[in-house]
Amino acid sequence: MKHGYVYGLAALLSVIGLSVFFYKWQVLGFPLTEDQEKPVWTIESAISFDSGPGSIKVQLHVPTLTPGFRMLNENSVSRGYGFSLNYGSGGREAQWAIRRADGEQRIYYRISVYEDDSVDESDTTPPFPPLPVINEPMNTAVEVLVDDVNDHSADTASFTTELLRRMNDPSPDPNVELLLSDVSMDSDFVDVVTMLLASARIPARIVHGFPLAGRQRSATLVSWLEVHDGDRWLYFNPATGEENLPDRFLVWWRGNEPLVSIEGGSKIQVEFAIQENHVDAVAIAERQVAQRGASAVDFSLYSLPIRTQAVYGVLLMIPIGALIMVIMRNIVGIDAFGTFMPVLIALAFRETKLFWGLILFTLLVTLGLTIRFLLDRLRLLLVPRLSAVLIVVVMLMLFISMTSHRMGMETGLSVALFPMVIIAMTIERMSVVWEERGPADAIRGGLGSLVVAVAAYTFMGMTWLEHLIFTFPELLLIILASVILMGRYTGYRLTELRRFKELARG
Repeated sequence: MKHGYVYGLAALLSVIGLSVFFYKWQVLGFPLTEDQEKPVWTIESAISFDSGPGSIKVQLHVPTLTPGFRMLNENSVSRGYGFSLNYGSGGREAQWAIRRADGEQRIYYRISVYEDDSVDESDTTPPFPPLPVINEPMNTAVEVLVDDVNDHSADTASFTTELLRRMNDPSPDPNVELLLSDVSMDSDFVDVVTMLLASARIPARIVHGFPLAGRQRSATLVSWLEVHDGDRWLYFNPATGEENLPDRFLVWWRGNEPLVSIEGGSKIQVEFAIQENHVDAVAIAERQVAQRGASAVDFSLYSLPIRTQAVYGVLLMIPIGALIMVIMRNIVGIDAFGTFMPVLIALAFRETKLFWGLILFTLLVTLGLTIRFLLDRLRLLLVPRLSAVLIVVVMLMLFISMTSHRMGMETGLSVALFPMVIIAMTIERMSVVWEERGPADAIRGGLGSLVVAVAAYTFMGMTWLEHLIFTFPELLLIILASVILMGRYTGYRLTELRRFKELARG
């Protein structure tokens, strides 16, 4: 096969792997590092009121479009009440209803949100507002103020900033003073500003929300101004004219409608409390994928049973060991017995740890070779000889485990995790090489296998790499592409540079 096909296949595998990886990372929000947590804020609204006796119907505005935040979950706690979520003129509304209630009542609505900078408003462009109907002398004051501000501004943003500056001037002109004569609350002030912007044919509305900061046992709603400049919504501080929302500002609802309304009750009050927690980023990503209805979560390894996940957590590291094996053999030039035997030894080292694993492996192979040379005198055939070596290896494992246990060294008990067949084949292979090519080649191959196994163990034991491969298994396509490319490498190996050093000088 020509080089072009190989390069094309490797490029295709890499593009597919990287595309799926970036989609899961950037869009679905799967974390790159292990134990990564995200702050999650839970906002609870407690509604208390006096009822009936009779039927009760309560409506509460709840978050709909919140730039910079994504909803994790929401629920209601209300004994005996029916609960539903609907859309009204001001956005989403939570509705409680009961056929009969009497006395003091208390119901709760709770929502959990987390930061997501990719979330922006999907609200459509609003139409130009109609000119408000204003009686004199207010109408004249509005016209004069709007015309004057318009002469001192260039666009919607500068018009709003200039208007807010004049409205907040400690020494306002007579027109502003007249317009603010009946203003007693912040929301009333924003209503007047919204009316002035409507007179200038600028879409605007009031938004109410919370700056999220730690735990707040009694949170207070803050009113903000939202203005549309023809392309997007802009946010302004009504008190200063400063553009942009405060840090971590959660928009609760928009418009001039009351936060809560009730039918059949009285003395209604709403209290808010905010609590900040930290949740595993993987759990948030899974919940986000489930809410979107994406099929990617169905093919995620996190959807498997816990025991199965533990198995694949180990198996998915084998390709990493295979890549190390290819690099050490084809690029570096280290000799080893077998193709994947060093990788399997590295897996065993994960259980015994590197130091004790090297000691146990060396001890088993040394004793096994001794028994193997003794069996040569019996002149057995290949299969019976291998079976005899395997039985001897099992007996040696049993002996080492019992001896280490008697000595109080529990690490020796892990020796049974070594692949018995691989060790038996290694002993047989080393003995054959010993006989055919001498002890130097046999020892060099054995040491080379240990070197490759140690290198594979080093990379396969990296917890961040294990998390990355487990969370993004599509990265195995990139490893496959790398192995395919190295499979066509026919240049010098690093160990051969010293071997042919004299020819290079010539």
